[in-house]
Amino acid sequence: MTPTPVEQLRAADLRVTAGRIAVLEALDTLPHSDADSIYQHVRASLPGTSLQSTHNALRDLSRAGLLRKIEPAGSPALYERRIGDNHHHLVCTECGAVADVDCVVGHAPCLEPSNTAGYSLSTAEVTFWGLCPSCQQRAAEISSPVAHH
Repeated sequence: MTPTPVEQLRAADLRVTAGRIAVLEALDTLPHSDADSIYQHVRASLPGTSLQSTHNALRDLSRAGLLRKIEPAGSPALYERRIGDNHHHLVCTECGAVADVDCVVGHAPCLEPSNTAGYSLSTAEVTFWGLCPSCQQRAAEISSPVAHH
């Protein structure tokens, strides 16, 4: 059984606050969201919430390992609740949609650089870029002429 947000906060030695719970719950509904989207979602249930308190909660939850922060190029930081496994992301170059993709190797790091320069590696972050199915369909509709009778 999955622990509740309250249990997760306590296990991470974080103070249980309504804001932190709301951020965790928002990301259950809105994976791969940026801070502004999370703030708007949280504000609906906690009207007194500030953008700064949302940023603080995201920082604290990320540091505690309850969230994963990803930073695709050209995009604001995105957050997700899927942690504890070695998965990667697919990002649409047109609309920015993000999807999870399981790592074919499974363990971290799944890739080894040609030279570690003495580093002890723990993870490899892989982002695949391309067009999502919706953008592919829109592109196909735009490029194919419509027959007129």
